[in-house]
Amino acid sequence: MAKYHERINWKKEARLLPGYIIVILWCVFTAVMVFWVFGASLSTSREIFSGKVLEFATGFHWENYITAWKTQNVSVFFANSLLYATVSCAGVLLISAPSAYVLSRWNFTCSRTIRLGLLISMSVPAIMIIMPLYTLAVQWHLKGRVLLILLYILMRVPYTTMYLLDFFSTLSRSYEEAAYLDGCPPAQTFWRIMLPLVQPAVVTVTIFNFLSVWNEFFMALIFTSDESMTPVGVGLLQIVNSMKYTGNYGGMFAAVMIVFLPTFLLYIFLSEKIISGVTGGGVKG
Repeated sequence: MAKYHERINWKKEARLLPGYIIVILWCVFTAVMVFWVFGASLSTSREIFSGKVLEFATGFHWENYITAWKTQNVSVFFANSLLYATVSCAGVLLISAPSAYVLSRWNFTCSRTIRLGLLISMSVPAIMIIMPLYTLAVQWHLKGRVLLILLYILMRVPYTTMYLLDFFSTLSRSYEEAAYLDGCPPAQTFWRIMLPLVQPAVVTVTIFNFLSVWNEFFMALIFTSDESMTPVGVGLLQIVNSMKYTGNYGGMFAAVMIVFLPTFLLYIFLSEKIISGVTGGGVKG
C-alpha cells in the first residue's frame, strides 16, 4: 500500500519563517553558551581570563569536577536539592491529584470557592508572603529541611491542582461507571483507573515541579542558615562569593555544569513525555 505524503504548504511555511529563525538563533546561542561553560569547566583560571577556553592548551582538567564535588561542597548541595525536589514532588502529587479529581467530578458547596482560592494563590508572588511565612515559622518553631520541604509543597499545590483538574475534566465518566458496575470502590477507581489515565499530565507537572524546586533560590536563601541544608542555588552563590579567596574559576564552572546536568537530562530523556502531557488529554464525555 502506497504511503500518503502530505504536501508542504509553502505559503504557510513562509509566514512561519521569522519564528523559525528566532527559535534557531536562540537554540544556537544557548548551545554555544553551554559549550563555553563546559569548556571553562575543563580549563584553568589563567586560560579562562586569557580567552583561551576552547583551546585546551594544557589539556582537560577533569580535576576541577573533583574539586567542586568534594572541596566546594557541591555534593552536599546536590544531595540537599535532590532530597527537597523528590520529597516535595511526591508530597505535592499526593495532595493535588485527589484534590483535582474531586474538584473535576463533583460540584459541592465550596467547590467554586476552592477553585477561586487556588487561582488567587497562584497569582500571589512568593516575595509578598515571605515575611509572614518567616514570622509563622519562628512562632511555630519550624526550621530545617522539614520547613523548606513543607513550603515547597504548599507553594506548588495550587498550580499542580489546577493543571491536573483540566485533564481529569476531559476524562469520560464511562470509566467510573464501568468500575462501579464491577464493584470497585471510589478510592480504588481513582488510584487504579483514573490516575493512570492522566499519566502524561502527572509526569509533565512532576517534571515542572522538580525543576521549580531544583532551581528555587529565594526561599532557600531565607530559610536555610546552615550550610549542611543548603540547596544548589544558594550553594552556587556561596561558591561565587568564595572565588575572591580561592580564584578557582574552573572549579566554579565545573560546579555549574554539575548543577545543570539533572535538568539537562530531564529535558533530553523526557521531552516526549513533557509534550504529550502539555498537548494530550483523555476521552471526552
